[in-house]
Amino acid sequence: MKKYTIVFCLLLFISLVYGQQKVKKGLGFGALPAVSYDSDLGFQYGALVNFYLYGDGSRFPKYDHSLYLELSTYTKGTTIARVRYDSERLIPKVRTTLDVAYVPDQMSDFYGFNGYQSVFDAATSKMYRNFYKCEKNTFRIKADFQGYFGESKFGWVAGYAFYNFKMDTVNITKLGLSAVPGGDLFQKYKAWGLIDATEANGGNINYFKVGLKYDTRDQLACPTKGIFTEAVVQTAPKFLNQTNPHTKMAIIHRQYFPLSKDLIFAYRLDYQMSLGNEHVPYYAQPLLITSYLIAATNQGLGGKSSVRGILRNRIIGDNVGFGNFEFRYKFLRFEWLKQNFYLGTNIFFDSGIILKPIDMDLSTVSASDKARYFNDYAPGKFHSAAGIGLKVGWNENFVISADFGKAFDKQDGNTGFYIGLNYLF
Repeated sequence: MKKYTIVFCLLLFISLVYGQQKVKKGLGFGALPAVSYDSDLGFQYGALVNFYLYGDGSRFPKYDHSLYLELSTYTKGTTIARVRYDSERLIPKVRTTLDVAYVPDQMSDFYGFNGYQSVFDAATSKMYRNFYKCEKNTFRIKADFQGYFGESKFGWVAGYAFYNFKMDTVNITKLGLSAVPGGDLFQKYKAWGLIDATEANGGNINYFKVGLKYDTRDQLACPTKGIFTEAVVQTAPKFLNQTNPHTKMAIIHRQYFPLSKDLIFAYRLDYQMSLGNEHVPYYAQPLLITSYLIAATNQGLGGKSSVRGILRNRIIGDNVGFGNFEFRYKFLRFEWLKQNFYLGTNIFFDSGIILKPIDMDLSTVSASDKARYFNDYAPGKFHSAAGIGLKVGWNENFVISADFGKAFDKQDGNTGFYIGLNYLF
């Protein structure tokens, strides 16, 4: 726990050094070490810089244009190289976000499909680090657009995204790992035909996105009241995707209830579904649809961005749902260096479920392998975890976050610990 504390204190120090702001005009920037911890990914180290163009300063702290650059690496094999541009002034009354990212992941999690239908063996995972892993290198280009209908709280979203996925088995020679006798789970799925040979090595996907949103939140960093609901359809049309055209939809609802001045109950419900009977490539199934992407990646279920405390990508299905429920309490407010701070905690319960499984033909799997690697699919079983967090807020808008979650079922792992920025939703 000492090393986690060091990282947390470093983040706090950075926020204090760079956090003091005055009204700015023209060009400004902030440069920080990229430091965080995720029990699924390891420690993150690297650097990021954000350039802002504030114009005449009349909209400060809002900016006219923002350019974000990041290059960082996690100790368990994931790298992030990212450029992101964001502006409400490039197109009048439209928020434009352009995002280019390359995320090579030498040890991406692969636990099979349909949650509990695929057995997780903690002893095997401990003996062979790469058994539940594969290599997944992702290149992404995104263009997102958002606006509102007049002065109302109703808005629209639209966008385009290009993904290139390169999939492979873990390079054990490069990483100095031992070969798994009989192959790792990713190799077994390919041998059994559960991953089709035509998509086993990855591929390209072109997505178009359109949706509606309704937002009455009083603030973005830590809303104390209001709702934020969005419904988004994302389609990979046949004229741009000769193989595996498909369409998915997401309905996401967030709501915030003030129980007292400093106590808030917040929840998020998220339903992701496939429309029609078209086949979705296995490497695209973990993608979670949103109207607006903030983080470098958004995939699950399981892990820091969806179901905390559960293994990353543990819950992969054709239709999935998950919910986050938490009490947020700010127990201490103080002023330091002429800045306002608060200390807060959050107690949370997260849960996810497979609502429509990926079809798995197990006829090529031997009886012994079926008994070892698969259970009968049982609908209605939740993957749940609960935990507690610590938050350090600076001037309400900048939040350093630490969350610890404990899975209820050993098939979902044990615990998850995450240090980073912002509340989950």
